[in-house]
Amino acid sequence: MRAIVFTEYGPPEVLQLKELPKPKPKEDEVLIRIYATTVTTAGIAALRGKPLISRLFTGIIKPNHPILGVELAGEIEAVGAGVSRLRAGDQVFASTSYGTLCEYICLPENAPVVLKPPSMTHEQAAAVVDGAHTALYFLRDMGNIQSGSRVLVNGASGSIGTFAVQLARYFGAQVSGVCSTRNLELVKSLGADAVFDYTAEDFTKSGETYDIIFDTVNKSSFSRCKTALTPDGIYLTTYPTAAILLQMAWNSLARGKKAAVGFAGVRPDSEKTENLHFLRELIEGGSLRSVIDRTYPLEQASEAYHYVAKGHKVGNVVITIQQS
Repeated sequence: MRAIVFTEYGPPEVLQLKELPKPKPKEDEVLIRIYATTVTTAGIAALRGKPLISRLFTGIIKPNHPILGVELAGEIEAVGAGVSRLRAGDQVFASTSYGTLCEYICLPENAPVVLKPPSMTHEQAAAVVDGAHTALYFLRDMGNIQSGSRVLVNGASGSIGTFAVQLARYFGAQVSGVCSTRNLELVKSLGADAVFDYTAEDFTKSGETYDIIFDTVNKSSFSRCKTALTPDGIYLTTYPTAAILLQMAWNSLARGKKAAVGFAGVRPDSEKTENLHFLRELIEGGSLRSVIDRTYPLEQASEAYHYVAKGHKVGNVVITIQQS
């Protein structure tokens, strides 16, 4: 099978297209033919090995796993003898810790592998797995979002942000988004009640306060946002910094406004599976959709990573995989 491989940290040029043996499913595994995966900001960090703290998960000196990618949509081609929940021919979307920038992957039957929403293409379904799951974990599980909550999403036009706006709307929150001028109408169309153009205004100086400020792009800080939080509000970020980790330690000693960082990718597989089922129901009910910026074939993975590394993608960047 064809796969995009990297054996050292660095820029997208270290990615190489190689031919590898096609995997065979074990007794409790399914073999998935991958049709689509994505390039995420977290994937850029894994490729570069920066920030250095990320190497605690990916390998200190060199990558522990040579194939990037954490989400996929595709078709089950074969199943092991002990598999009963899934069968060959099932169209699925799935989450894994690594290894989707290739034509095939084997995953345990009890991994987060769920039937794909029929209304979605493989490209649209692949985009849901990481961005929407991350947004759900932060807003519902960490932020305890409620109907009537006041929520601000910083980076509302990105992969996590576009899903966060829609999910906040689904949960009955009052939603504000922060994005660039060109994406104002998009964020409004996703359900935002108000949108701040960060090139022209600072949301922390608007006089508005929020129960949840969710920074999906590491463009703010708890100290900067503190005045924009309600007395018991929480600042959430996907990026671990020393300041956030210290603040989390202080949270246990102090009352009032809090800050937290989370890692949706390390949640138990059973929880991820449950969340994918939940997201599938929202998609089928018309409450959630994917925003796709660009698609690239597998052979142009390096170009896709270059594009995402610029930091200006809208929604998701998808890699499509044509079988050789």
